[in-house]
Amino acid sequence: MRPTHLCLAVLVAAVWGVNFTVIEIGLDHFPPLLFSALRFLVAALPAVFFVGRPKVAWKWILGVGLALGVAKFGLLFVGMDAGMPAGLSSLVLQIQAVFTALIAFAVLGERPTRIRLLGMAVALCGVGLAAVDEGTGGPLGAFALVIAAAVCWGISNVLTRKASPPDSLNFMVWVSTVPVLPLLLLSLLTEGPSADLAALRALDWQGAGVILYVAWVTTVFGFGAWGWLLRRHPASTVAPFSLLVPVFGMSSAALFLGEPVSGLRWCAAALLVGGVGLTSLAPASTKASTASVGSAKARLPDVPSRDRAEEPA
Repeated sequence: MRPTHLCLAVLVAAVWGVNFTVIEIGLDHFPPLLFSALRFLVAALPAVFFVGRPKVAWKWILGVGLALGVAKFGLLFVGMDAGMPAGLSSLVLQIQAVFTALIAFAVLGERPTRIRLLGMAVALCGVGLAAVDEGTGGPLGAFALVIAAAVCWGISNVLTRKASPPDSLNFMVWVSTVPVLPLLLLSLLTEGPSADLAALRALDWQGAGVILYVAWVTTVFGFGAWGWLLRRHPASTVAPFSLLVPVFGMSSAALFLGEPVSGLRWCAAALLVGGVGLTSLAPASTKASTASVGSAKARLPDVPSRDRAEEPA
């Protein structure tokens, strides 16, 4: 990988890691479900008019849009709003690699190798340590919401694998059109129109900047750059850079939000990142489906399969 390409991969990981800190700031300006809806609205418009028509069937766009946009991000934003720290969220979400492997085994028949099973066990130990650490100083309900978000991410990853989109940016922009109305409806029903209107009326430069960052920088730029790298390098070369996301996430949260990082949390981070690395990057079983192998180069970066790295938030 050329030095400029290496720097781009690190930059994308940094952008995605810092995104959790930006989300935490945004939750001071917007109710969580409204915030998530605005993220996808701004990510979809005006980009949807420039990326061309969808390159996969609408059933995959709708499925991923609901699983990833509505369920995963809705649960994540609500969980963080309920007290889950930004840095810890960036770490715990990586357990989605384990859920993806388990769901792929159940749905696609992709039998995990022994190395992957070991990686899952190590990652689960990391999540257990993180839960113990959070239980001493934070709400376990919020922790559980982020775990549920990781499960929904795993579902969306398997749906994306089935879709095998040839253009990750095109796919993500069209997926971003799906969650907007469901999230707005959920926001009106649960957060209330008065809270939504108050947030929109109080919109300032910081609030607008947060929306632009999570929509254009992390979604449009992040997916575009990651897809560009995957088209020029083997996915196994690009994938390891995604393991830097929680490093940037925890570091930025500590630096900008003053979140403490205990020794136990660092141990949890080492176990979880190491386990995710084994789960995501270990050689695949020879019994894996031929269709999955044939579509490896076309996969989105948010699917932590044997050839692909994941996008955290």
